[in-house]
This record gives sequence, structure tokens and C-alpha cells, in this order.
Amino acid sequence: MNDTIGILKECEAFLEGHFLLSSGRHSSAYCQMAFLQQYPDKCALVMEKVAEQLKDMDIDLIVGPAMGGIVYAYELGRQLGKRAIFTERVDNVMTLKRFAIKPGEKCIIAEDVVTTGISSLETKRVIEEAGGECLGIVCVVDRTKAEAPSPIPILASAAKLDLPNYLPEECPICKEGKLPLVHLGSRKMKEQAKQTL
Repeated sequence: MNDTIGILKECEAFLEGHFLLSSGRHSSAYCQMAFLQQYPDKCALVMEKVAEQLKDMDIDLIVGPAMGGIVYAYELGRQLGKRAIFTERVDNVMTLKRFAIKPGEKCIIAEDVVTTGISSLETKRVIEEAGGECLGIVCVVDRTKAEAPSPIPILASAAKLDLPNYLPEECPICKEGKLPLVHLGSRKMKEQAKQTL
């Protein structure tokens, strides 16, 4: 697992500072996973750890939510010999725009980072509306906490990080007032989260 963090640091994908996560929570660390995607060989190496944990599972399809999950779904599909597709936002609603899921297909969601698992619920909804079965999530970095587990089971990850994250009103970094809050994600934030900026 430590090898994965080393690779992320090599790629400058592991950042420290004051960050707004897609969940609306604040953190002193952020995984900018797009930086890992610049290096296909390193990305493949990281995803080998995930593929190894899934090799005996009965999976039909890997679904990566755009943007963060697309490359990881593709790479996992390549390593496991499975079909890989992606969901995307249309008017800020996650949809299955370009692909089809066959009724009864066993699907896993491939994410870059999971902190609360809330974002993956949108993709789970899309899978189930199409008639597929969502088995769970796989990710590069699992940031979930025992006291706040993901609502969808996490089946595999390349690394587990126990990094603190805070509700905006409880954030000690905000209280110090030394570091500006930075939002690096691609997802449009809900109005409440925007107000914390």
C-alpha cells in the first residue's frame, strides 16, 4: 500500500494545504489523481493492486464516473479483460449518455478517491436504473473512516489513507486563517459548499 503513496508523491498527485473536497468537507491533504494519469505506466502499476484483489470476483462491467473514474475504469477493464464504460453529467445530473448496461450485468464502480462514498451513489442509481447490479466500489485511494463508512461497499483499493477531513464549520485550518481554501475537483459544488469558498 505504501508503494501507491510513493508513486502518487512522485507524480505530484499527493498535495498538502487546505482543500475543499467534493463532499463539501475540508482537508489538509488532497489527491490530485489527474496527475497520476499523466503516466500510463505508473497508473497501470497502481491499478495492478486493485485488479489483484478482484481477479476472482464475478464481474461483467466496470463503470467509471466522469471525469475521475474514466481512466481507472479503462485500466482496470484492460487488466481484468472486462468491458469498461463511463457515466457523465448532463446538466449536473449523472447519466449514462453513450453506453448501455444490459439487465442483470454485475457492475463495479471505479473511482479515483472515495472519502464519503456519496458521489458514487449517483453512479449506482444510473447502474440500477439501467437494470444492472452494483456490487460495490473500487478506488485508487480509500479515505473513508470507520465512523463514516461508504454507503456502497468498497471492494478494493490501492491505498487506504487515514487523513482528517472536517465539516466547514469545524475546520481548524479555516479557524487559523492562514491558508486559502482551494477547490481542485471537476464537480460543480452544491450551493452550500460554494458558500464556504
